[in-house]
Amino acid sequence: MSARPIASATLSFGLVSVPIQLFSSSESRATISFNWLHRDCGSRLKQQYVCKKDEQVVERQDMVKGYEFGKGQFVTFTPEELKLLDEQAKEAIEITEFVPAEQVGRNLVNKVYYLGPDKGGARAYRLLSAALKETGLSAVARYSARGKQYLVLIRPEGEGLAMEQLYYADEVRPFSEVPVGETELKPEELTLAVQLIRQAATDSFDAARYEDEVRKRVMEQIERKIQGKEITAAPEEEPQTQIIDLMEALKQSLAKGDAKKEAATAPESSRKPRRKTAGGDA
Repeated sequence: MSARPIASATLSFGLVSVPIQLFSSSESRATISFNWLHRDCGSRLKQQYVCKKDEQVVERQDMVKGYEFGKGQFVTFTPEELKLLDEQAKEAIEITEFVPAEQVGRNLVNKVYYLGPDKGGARAYRLLSAALKETGLSAVARYSARGKQYLVLIRPEGEGLAMEQLYYADEVRPFSEVPVGETELKPEELTLAVQLIRQAATDSFDAARYEDEVRKRVMEQIERKIQGKEITAAPEEEPQTQIIDLMEALKQSLAKGDAKKEAATAPESSRKPRRKTAGGDA
């Protein structure tokens, strides 16, 4: 089934305008939602807002939005004033500069969208995609939508374009705030660590090799409940012995990886136990 666009816009660079459509690049299934129900009758519950001062339920028509500028101090806004504060949706993605994609840190990426050409924009769309591939550059742009202005990066994706919504610089913490401590590495430890990494290295990444095992287990247990069965506890894994010595931990990890690789590459006949028949060995 073809993807459905979630928005339309015009992508502009220089005097060239490209009508495009935005598509979601992913469909998150990680979160399994549970609803609060009334234990007595099973009806779904609804949220209510309660005033802490009066201890009364406040209805929607009696609410106003406010900004806390000091502890316990708020300035309030009417719906009309909030509309004036919103960034007007221009349905335009305005390219401001072109940069090497590797210059944009991955910690800046918030969301990813696919861009497709809208009616009459296929030629200019393919031209921009090809030009970005040829130059090895990506486009930095501004995009106004849903009352906000977003910083985005347009990059080639397959035969088309993708748009990465970025955080602004003041929204990202610098890694320098993370305490990493000071220590001295031994050359022998580094050598073993490199061997361990290369042992598990592959030539390419295939996301299809992975699945959310926790979500799969939860959905299986939900299905059991639907069928009237009891939820069963997941088998507990045996606790691994903690190895304090770093060198010893690296050596044992390498040995474990070698054993796993040998088992995977062993002939089929050596992996299956031989069955005995009534007349002797098969």
